[in-house]
Amino acid sequence: MNLPYRLAAAAALLGLVAACGTTKVDEPSAAGSAAPTSQTCADDTTTTSTEPVSMTDGVGRKVELAKPAQRVAVLEWQQTEDLLTLCLTPVAVADPKGYGTYVKAEKLPATVADAGERGEPDLDALYATKPDLIVVEAFKANDEIITKLEKRGVPVLATVGADASGQIANMKKVFSMIGTATGRTERADLVLKQFDEHLAAAKQKVAGTDVQAKDFLFFDGWMEGGNLVIRPYGKGALFTELGEQLGLTPAWTDKINSAYGSGGVDPAYGLAQTDIEGLTAVGGATLFYSDDDTPDSYVKELRKSPIWTALPAVKEGRAHAFPAGVWGAGGPLSNEQAIDAYVKILTKE
Repeated sequence: MNLPYRLAAAAALLGLVAACGTTKVDEPSAAGSAAPTSQTCADDTTTTSTEPVSMTDGVGRKVELAKPAQRVAVLEWQQTEDLLTLCLTPVAVADPKGYGTYVKAEKLPATVADAGERGEPDLDALYATKPDLIVVEAFKANDEIITKLEKRGVPVLATVGADASGQIANMKKVFSMIGTATGRTERADLVLKQFDEHLAAAKQKVAGTDVQAKDFLFFDGWMEGGNLVIRPYGKGALFTELGEQLGLTPAWTDKINSAYGSGGVDPAYGLAQTDIEGLTAVGGATLFYSDDDTPDSYVKELRKSPIWTALPAVKEGRAHAFPAGVWGAGGPLSNEQAIDAYVKILTKE
């Protein structure tokens, strides 16, 4: 199930069925790991600060570092992607296998240690890598994971992975925050500038195309107990916001509901939950959906359903799969992948 951990945990809980001095970045870090060999970092010339770090994290905690973090462990996928885009290799990552399956924006080196599951880290494996900073996703200062990790004396940077009041702005904030903690603000600023330019170019390209049926819904899903579960991206979801930026109009009209699972969309990720019949609620809206290449992909069952094949968008050729590995709760590069997928479909490239 390719869910942000926090939302996956909520779904399981409710039993639901129906994110000065400088050094060159390409020098090996104290961890003995050079910068990732991803294409995004191959020609990077930005510098890394060596000055002490004093910052406030996403939940209002003060984080003080004698020098920028080099040996960083990360417990959520968005922040793992972010660190790689900043041209740093984490020493440990939660669920690296899942990351490799669902996140294609940045490749995780095979040498990175497995820190256990997202939300349930293997503390022995985590601390065996001797991190000088642990990056987590949390929504409050007294979150259980923060309390558990702080007992070991290693600094913890808490980031808020989602905010339905402004997902793009929050994505940028998280990325910049990790850049600050690692002394990589110059790189972070450059990446975000490139993201803004990428989005602006995409908007201009779509605006010059005669896009029909601008009402839209993005969704993904999974199989649970033999049942097909559909997760609509409502108002406030990241990929919904990207679609709006490109001139589309959200068709899923459920309102934000803090009691996720009792109807509406959740206040953090902007996501809802339904069954395949629920897709009929958007009428003739154009459909976009997340595909994956896993053996138990929900898409196989989706395409066999007579409800699916009877939907107006499907009959009219307006139901479009995003490429596998475009992560719906990722960093700048995942978002650029999503923008590119939208543009390719909307402009019929």
